[in-house]
Parts: sequence; structure tokens; C-alpha cells
Amino acid sequence: MSGEQAATDAPVPAERSPRRGMAAAVLSLEAITLGLTTPVMITIADVDTGLALAVGLGLAVVCVLLAGMLRAEWAYAAGYVVQVAAVALGFVVPVMFGLGAVFAVLWTTADLLGRKIERERAAAWAAWREEQQ
Repeated sequence: MSGEQAATDAPVPAERSPRRGMAAAVLSLEAITLGLTTPVMITIADVDTGLALAVGLGLAVVCVLLAGMLRAEWAYAAGYVVQVAAVALGFVVPVMFGLGAVFAVLWTTADLLGRKIERERAAAWAAWREEQQ
């Protein structure tokens, strides 16, 4: 096997997924925001403490768990469900209509832009491999 042959058979370097990285960052920041809605629900919106803890901290934990599960495609769909829940939290804490919408836009952008980057990266590697033959 010649050195040139070995170079063309080289595997694609392991690269981090930009989609997963951006989406995990959005979910991590959103977890903080959703966790901080708990005291707001208790003190300002007069929501029962148990319910506020379950909703606010529950959504925050879901965000953290989803951020770690983004290797699976279903986790991205679940991320969209979290975005809907964050916006819906605006019925209890009105400012969450705005914050939830911001995070929904960030989530959608991370997902779509990440997919585009991954497609273009795969096409570039395919073109490079074709060029090496």
C-alpha cells in the first residue's frame, strides 16, 4: 500500500457536532432561566410551592437531561416540546412569553443552523475524498 493510498483511506477526523453543541448551550442556559422562574411563581404569581417547584425545577432538570441526550434524534424533538412549555409558562409568569419566545428562536436556530453546517461539512469531506481518488 503506497503512502498516497493510505492518505485516501484515512477516516474522517472525529469532529464535534456543531448542532449538538449549540443546542446543548441553549438548553443549559434555558435550564437556569426556568429554574429561576420557581421563586417568581411562588412570590409574585402566588403559585402553590409544590407546584412551582415541580414545574420550574422539573423543566430545568429536563433541559439539563436533554442537553446530555442530544446524540439521539428524538432529543431534538423533545427540545421543541420544552420550548412550547417555556412559552406556555407565560400564562403563569407573563415575562416567560417573551423569554420563552427568545429561547424558542435560539433553539430553532441552533437546530437548523447546526443541520446546515453538518450537511455542508459532509459535502466538503465527500468532495475532498473524491478529489483524492
